[in-house]
Amino acid sequence: MSAFSVPGAELDFELSDEGGHPVVQLHGLTSSRRRDRLLDLDLGRGLSGTRLLRYDARGHGRSSGRAAPDDYRWPVLADDLLRLLDAVFPDEAVHGVGPSMGAATLLHAAARAPGRFSGFTLMLPPTAWSSRAARAGGYREAADLVERSGLEAFVAMSREEEAPPATVGRPETRPEVSARLLPSVLRGAAGSDLPSLAEISRIAVPVTILAWVGDPGHPLSTAEALAGALPQARLRVARTPDEVRGWPSILRGDVPAPAV
Repeated sequence: MSAFSVPGAELDFELSDEGGHPVVQLHGLTSSRRRDRLLDLDLGRGLSGTRLLRYDARGHGRSSGRAAPDDYRWPVLADDLLRLLDAVFPDEAVHGVGPSMGAATLLHAAARAPGRFSGFTLMLPPTAWSSRAARAGGYREAADLVERSGLEAFVAMSREEEAPPATVGRPETRPEVSARLLPSVLRGAAGSDLPSLAEISRIAVPVTILAWVGDPGHPLSTAEALAGALPQARLRVARTPDEVRGWPSILRGDVPAPAV
């Protein structure tokens, strides 16, 4: 494990170096690379012949952070990502993979520095554009709940949400964000949105979008809009846990093979 300094935080990261193409893997809101592994969202497991960089976003998992909502807006997370890539993979085009907040971070980074990436495997794109306002309101209410009633009240509220069919049988997990930082993390997410479709349409690298059904926080409408806007995109939709378990093989096919 290693640490990398960004303004206001220390990012905890690990690099599995087996040679080959550079890959960076991100995670979702309130999660971490450890928690995503428990949730079967660690597509990098078993990915051989690559240089795989995994890290915890600021305020999540083993990374530090401040109680400052603006620190957790997606453009700031994208800046963290680009700084880390400059340190670990200088002057190389990297394949990016990640769910939800991780996918949003990758899209913001690509809109800002398109030459930094060779392609993407974007999982579970979050609410965006017209669907973002309602979700943002829910995040702000959840932040107030944590400040008023503590982390356990947030966990209990999350437990009441209906799980998508493709996640049936997964273990129950807890947020990988401290009670001190969680309100700021949630408010940062509430103040975020994806880049505009016009900006996204200029991301001219191969993209696979992995979505599932029955999840208001990651609606199929966002995935379909991205697939329509990105010049080189394909969309795969899962309806069962078995289909999600096949996602790591999709990532293996997306990452360029080592040069012979």
